[in-house]
Amino acid sequence: MLSELLQFSLSGMTLGATYALAALGFSMIYNASGVINFAQGEFIMIGGMAASFLVAAGLPLPLACLAAVAIAGLIGGVVERLTIAPARTADVASIVIITIGVSMILRGLTEILLGKSAHALPAFSGDDPIAVLGATFLPQSVWVLGVGGLIVVGLRLFFGHTRIGKGVLATAHDRLAAQLVGIDVRRVLTLSFALSAATGAVGGVLVTPISTVSFDTGVMLGLKGFVAATLGGLGSGAGAVLGGLSLGLIEAMTAGYVSSSYKDAVPFILIFVVLVLRPQGMLGAKPTDRI
Repeated sequence: MLSELLQFSLSGMTLGATYALAALGFSMIYNASGVINFAQGEFIMIGGMAASFLVAAGLPLPLACLAAVAIAGLIGGVVERLTIAPARTADVASIVIITIGVSMILRGLTEILLGKSAHALPAFSGDDPIAVLGATFLPQSVWVLGVGGLIVVGLRLFFGHTRIGKGVLATAHDRLAAQLVGIDVRRVLTLSFALSAATGAVGGVLVTPISTVSFDTGVMLGLKGFVAATLGGLGSGAGAVLGGLSLGLIEAMTAGYVSSSYKDAVPFILIFVVLVLRPQGMLGAKPTDRI
């Protein structure tokens, strides 16, 4: 019984780390621009697909992974410049529709350029399972959790201890005030999109050795990342991590103890419950009115 619980928990933590990276992307863009980017899942897909394609082309695995993350970040910056920036004054609903359109375009281009078939990556440290207290997990799961943790720490240091990171936070807090003190808000917003795309791509690169990736993989991962971000508190980095890990664990427990048929329905039931009972999420600040 204990080994079964541990098995489901390890699987859930691995899934949750991927969702957390996707949720961090949503939170970064929301903080910097107030935009909910529904193309975020496509950057996870692009990371995995690009890395797989580059490895098949003969590039060493470490270089292919780094190049895939860089490609996704570049695409994220270009997407912001070409689609979001020109519509900056549009209402929220219009921008959300634009991001959904971008998602469809990225998915279609990937299907044309890289094909419909599923792509895989070799495991970073072999495929021999590791046994712990009767449960087994793949070494790649350690990579997912470890690198995911490093990304979270790295982003915290970036936003808290670098001039560019503080510029992003200042823009998120008050865009007009940031402009008045000389911060290039346009560059900050482009950087936020590029950084969120790269963060999502890291998740795609890490998870592809465990489960294959195809041109339509990003749809569900993006939706679950959004659920995780909302669950933890949209705009909260710590909430994104907590929401992602919680969602992964709940999903794994549902698949293990109830039925795998209901696994993909759990996030949407969960977001409904959260929006009704606690709309600001677990770590989100309660809305207040200034008097």
